[in-house]
Amino acid sequence: MFALERAASLGALDERARDIFRRIVETYLETGEPVGSRTVSKGGLQLSPASIRNTMQDLTALGLLAAPHTSAGRLPTHAGLRLFVDGLMEIGDIGEDERKLIEGRLAGRGRSFQEALDEASILLSGLVGGAGMVVTPVRDAGVKHVEFVPLDPSRALVIMVFEDGSIENRLMVTPPGLTPSTLQEASNFLSTRLHGRTLAEAEAAISAELKAARQELDDAATRLVQDGMAAWGGGPSGERALIVRGRANLLADATAREDLDKVRLLFDDLEQKEQLIGLLDDVRQAEGVRIFIGAETKLFSLSGSAVIAAPYMTGKQKVVGAIGVIGPARLNYARVIPLVDYTARVLGRLLDG
Repeated sequence: MFALERAASLGALDERARDIFRRIVETYLETGEPVGSRTVSKGGLQLSPASIRNTMQDLTALGLLAAPHTSAGRLPTHAGLRLFVDGLMEIGDIGEDERKLIEGRLAGRGRSFQEALDEASILLSGLVGGAGMVVTPVRDAGVKHVEFVPLDPSRALVIMVFEDGSIENRLMVTPPGLTPSTLQEASNFLSTRLHGRTLAEAEAAISAELKAARQELDDAATRLVQDGMAAWGGGPSGERALIVRGRANLLADATAREDLDKVRLLFDDLEQKEQLIGLLDDVRQAEGVRIFIGAETKLFSLSGSAVIAAPYMTGKQKVVGAIGVIGPARLNYARVIPLVDYTARVLGRLLDG
């Protein structure tokens, strides 16, 4: 993790400074605008605007607040947001309606786990106003059986049964010229070669065996196997997909040119699949929700974005993936944290069937 510029700890703030700092951050997270001394004084604080301004200047000197060029108000720095999140923020719980919404959307009738992951990113994006992100699980169980089921002339459903009892359904675009017998040939070939191996382990071996199997498989079946292994294997970055939904939400509050520039930078960041997966892999090592703010990660040092993410795990407490939300640094942390945490727990229950 990349360190933020050095700033004061809570122990360096007296009660008045803590109160004013908390009010400024909460107001900023609600409005997105710099906060002035008169705004703070209207919150029932028994201090004059002049006294509040003096404290705000002290907080600025400590690296917790910053003064934009176009305003006399203050807004929290990334270091200030980190201090607030870690020491002053009160995290609530999500309501029963939201719990039912999350459970109902993710466990929809007939929905596969892959579809539930996609729905989870869409759901979080809609609930919090940022972009939802999910990294699909690391699949380390051996394959027991593979079967191709034709859906129409250009698509087939691939049913993969793993040795840990899990089942995955994947949609594939099929090459032209496939017949039912060709699909069966490909199914038999893969079931034999994949049996007991993980997808990553089998990829190199099957690629080599395909060259020697030209006489066993026709051209269409060979291409189907090649396309399948390319989609399912591919080493650390290819084994898992990164699902990002809700990019348009990031534009909703971007009105000033500076905001739009930051969103453009964030869109560039979202294209860095391997780095994003690496960031969420860090989350997999955590016991709960993790928060990354701005320059704490090299990836978001320019866009100044924030990520709130949590691992999802099986009932045996085996972490297999991560889910999160990305947005501007002024995300509503108190609301987003419990939503991400609960969504991750529901995904874990779905993994256990």
